[in-house]
Amino acid sequence: MKQILFITLLIISTHVRAEWFEVIGYGGIVDGNTTIARQAAVKDAITQALIFSGATVSSVQTVADGVLEQDELKIKTHGQIQHVNLINEQQQGDKYSVTLHLDIVSQQSQCIESQFNKQITVTQSQLVQPSQARLGQIFDFPKAGSQRLFNTLNERKNGVKMIPYIDKKIHVRDFFAQQFDYNASLIESLSQNSNSQFVLLSQITDITESRKMNNDYAFWQDDAYMRNFKIDFSLYDAQSKEQVWMQHYSTQGIWPFKKTDIVDVESEKFWLTDYGQKIQTIYSKLSQDLNTAVSCLETSGKILMIDQDRVVINLGKSHGLEVGQTLAIMYRSNLTAANGIQFAHQRNTIEQIVIEQVNMQSAIARNLSDRPLSNIQLNDIVKVIINEPESFTLD
Repeated sequence: MKQILFITLLIISTHVRAEWFEVIGYGGIVDGNTTIARQAAVKDAITQALIFSGATVSSVQTVADGVLEQDELKIKTHGQIQHVNLINEQQQGDKYSVTLHLDIVSQQSQCIESQFNKQITVTQSQLVQPSQARLGQIFDFPKAGSQRLFNTLNERKNGVKMIPYIDKKIHVRDFFAQQFDYNASLIESLSQNSNSQFVLLSQITDITESRKMNNDYAFWQDDAYMRNFKIDFSLYDAQSKEQVWMQHYSTQGIWPFKKTDIVDVESEKFWLTDYGQKIQTIYSKLSQDLNTAVSCLETSGKILMIDQDRVVINLGKSHGLEVGQTLAIMYRSNLTAANGIQFAHQRNTIEQIVIEQVNMQSAIARNLSDRPLSNIQLNDIVKVIINEPESFTLD
């Protein structure tokens, strides 16, 4: 069975190349509705393929031969989908999966930095008002939801690599305050423990019940309520300790449980409810937004060890580094204000190193010059040097 997909896209560049992508998308079956689950699975597969080919969030109108109609997915891509083949579809318990084969003619991205992966620490969400968890006794939701969030982000094939740090509660309220009077050492500590360049913090601001769905006079029906879900995310650069991205998400879903029920928020039964699926949609949207927010940022790390003309850095294969890659070294010398607050300060140097051995989370690099490395210290910054592609003409 073959599905034809028509997409209107914003084209960024004129240098094209064709690639085939085979992806598997998943959708949850709620109340036996396989049609909606199939649509969700197709959307999930198309989203993964577009992001993996270099997509960022913007707008797109999608119509697909009865599969995906009037879709609200918003994507801007450096490529154009030419064909979509449905290879396989199947139902497994409460999940519906589709395997799509997509022919994407992708344009060369203007963002060269996107070829390197950005590692992000995912922390446990904080519930601002714990009393709101009494309905359903879902006091474990911050941890369970954060685990679900990590799984969602980790499954996506894009340039964002997630590191979990969700078993421990942390206080994040100050990181969302307007005064930005937060403890920057927490960012540094989380980054060191996970070897990540960025730290993602979140707070759940509202999980209260909303309007009642059924009629009070229909006493034979079980009560069903709409329940809110509002969450804030904030992304911090571990080196500068500054916020680089922030986003608020809000949704509502049907809460089908009785008020006396104790709900297991780690169970598939919860995540396959309308409320759980609405939260899952936010997590999927966050995956796209994070990829857009960091893909064009510089990839940088720090020096972990110095041995004469060689250094060990905290960047490796998982970040996209290869043998022969050149990096620049920058002095790290923080500035301290009168109130004791430190500001990240970096100074350029003429020192450069070249990668000669790459591990998953680290690499060994040697001095590129015959001149000894000058005044280089532990924790000094290294940044990947990206050479712009040369343009030339033949006479």
